Amino acid sequence: MSRLLLIQAHPDHDTPHLCHALADAYAEGARAAGHELRMLDVAALDFPLLRRPRDWLEGEVPAGLRGAQDDIRWAQHLVFFFPLWLGDMPALLKGFLEQIARRGFAFEPEAGNPLGRKLLGGRSARVVVTMGMPALVYRWVFRAHSVKALERNILGFVGIGPIHETLVGSVDGLGEAGVARWCTKLRTLGRRGA
Repeated sequence: MSRLLLIQAHPDHDTPHLCHALADAYAEGARAAGHELRMLDVAALDFPLLRRPRDWLEGEVPAGLRGAQDDIRWAQHLVFFFPLWLGDMPALLKGFLEQIARRGFAFEPEAGNPLGRKLLGGRSARVVVTMGMPALVYRWVFRAHSVKALERNILGFVGIGPIHETLVGSVDGLGEAGVARWCTKLRTLGRRGA
């Protein structure tokens, strides 16, 4: 059994969205299979955006995010859920990642290594992204550029891998049957801890 951390990164946590239904389905499957599970709702956290490089290099992680770092340390597999907004992850998720991915937690400078030592190795991830456009258009026309940037420039940079994607496109036309199909897929992934 694995230790799974589900990171709900939809910025609106007051209204149920497809991201929430998918995360719930994943959690249901994970619990049924006996995985240990924690859930983190980024929109429920209180933290400022970083405005200066010095704040990131020398500042303290906001008190409200220390628990999130503890959850990431605990986890063996991270699952991110977010909608594609203006072709990218929502700003709230980016701000969250900027705050928590600090020196001493996510990486450590190392003499002779310009990229430093990756401190979050030994963890895998899945990125679940919902979007209005067809997923094939996002993947093949736009080259899934923002998901690839998240995987390479943030998660991979700190040692998380392998990273898998679940792209849910054309969400406005899914209907109840389409949502049910996707929830079934996520429930299966949750059972596998994948």
